[in-house]
Order: sequence, then C-alpha cells, then structure tokens
Amino acid sequence: MPRRAALFAMLTFTAFAPCAGAAEPGKESSMKNAPLVVPLRSQKLVQNAAGYNVWQSRTEERKLVPAETALVLCDVWDKHWCRGANERLAPMLPRMNALVKALREQGVLIVHAPSDTMKFYEGTPARKRVLDAPKAQPPADLPHDDPPLPVDASDQGMDTGETSWSIAWKQQHPAIEIDQARDAISDSGAELYNLYRQRGIKNVMVMGVHTNMCVLHRTFAIKQLVRWGFSVALVRDLTDTMYNPAKSPYVSHEEGTRLVLEFIEKFWCPTVTSEELLKGLPQ
Repeated sequence: MPRRAALFAMLTFTAFAPCAGAAEPGKESSMKNAPLVVPLRSQKLVQNAAGYNVWQSRTEERKLVPAETALVLCDVWDKHWCRGANERLAPMLPRMNALVKALREQGVLIVHAPSDTMKFYEGTPARKRVLDAPKAQPPADLPHDDPPLPVDASDQGMDTGETSWSIAWKQQHPAIEIDQARDAISDSGAELYNLYRQRGIKNVMVMGVHTNMCVLHRTFAIKQLVRWGFSVALVRDLTDTMYNPAKSPYVSHEEGTRLVLEFIEKFWCPTVTSEELLKGLPQ
C-alpha cells in the first residue's frame, strides 16, 4: 500500500476540449495553455470507526498540462473475434471520437495503439512520427504490487458462444478519426517511450479495450506506464472487459467490468469519466 500511495501522489492531471463557437482574438492560445482540474477516483484501504479494514472510494482533483499529456486508444480494433466485444464497443465509438477530437484541439497528444496492425499504417505520417523520435533508455521498473485480477478470463472471456479465437482485426476502428498531422500510431511501449521523452509527456490517459487484458498488460498500457513512473489514469466509461459470467466470480458481465475497474483504482491508477473530462473543458 505505501508504494501505491506514493504513486497516486505523483498524479497530476487536467484535460481539455474545444469551446463552442468562435474564440475571441488571443483567447484560443491562452485556453490551450490553461490547465483543467479533473476529478480522479481511486480506492484506499482504511480502518473504519469500528476498527474494520474497508475499501474507501476517494476523489481528488488534479491538474494536467496539455503539452505534457497523452491519450492512448488501446486496441480499439475494426473487428474482434468475439461478437459480444464488437457489440459492446459500438455504442462507445461516437463518445471516444468526440473525446479524442476535444483533447487533440487542446494540445493533448493522441496515440492510436491498435496492436498487431502496424503494417496497415506503414509509411503514414502518424506512424513515422513515432519511428523518428530519438531513442531513449527507459528507466528500471519501479517496484509495484501485482495482485490477481478479480475475474477469471481463462477462457478468453468468451461470453457469446465462441469456442476458439484468432486475430480478426486489420486496423483501428474507422469510427475513430486519425489526424495524420498531429497524432501518433504505435503498438510498442519502447517506441512510445521515445516519443514521450521527446515531447516531455508526463501524464497518460488510457481508454479502449479490454480492461482486464490489453488495457492493463500491453507494453504501452497501464502496468508498464505506472512502473515507468508516468502519472496514469483510466477513462472508465470508455472501456470493457473480456469476461464470461460462467466463470468466477459468477456475476454479470457488467458487474465483472465494475470489479475490474475497482481493482485498477485500488492497485494501479485512478479513473475518470469522459463526461468529467469534457465538462471541465475551458469555455
């Protein structure tokens, strides 16, 4: 717990979005430099009045500078082998794209990270932007507790009848706009570390799928970012899990997702909603 508390204390967050209508002269640039106060939710183990250990939710407001911040879209693929995964992602896509556009306009670095699809983006400016970043040596991993997840996904989370799986994706979902002039494309933690060092990125927000798998475990995702010492937050309403209610703890898919979100808030990083991010944008 002391190590987790120390890591949470490092968090410094803000976020941004475009204002409605035309900006006044000089106002647009000042808004891009203005920090946004964002409520970050985490879970802390405390003793209650009766002396029992209990998990307590807490929300702390933090500030984030756009130029020092990245938003990573983790494995938001065009097609998943699981029908349920495709159906749950579909209603999130418009909100994902809206958040991407809003934060991009405020100077946040948008990172598209659809794993196993880099050949599709070969030669594009956003891909080249990552490859051209000077090489940097990542620091040694910070020690960090790594307790087991609260849901059993040993069957790959197959909740819609699939009996086997294979790669079905070829690119990021086309509903998410890629700005080749400003964004970055990579599925490599080492590549993105180079870019983050070049840009002075300190804070990384992560959204996408799936929270108990890729969002936690990819080389560019939550666990590695925390171990490298970045300030990290999960956008908790724009994510999903691979979980089958036929497996432990034998709860609904929605409850399984909630349990994983709480697990992340307890042991890895705080969370924030897209609504909270958009609501706090400069006006």
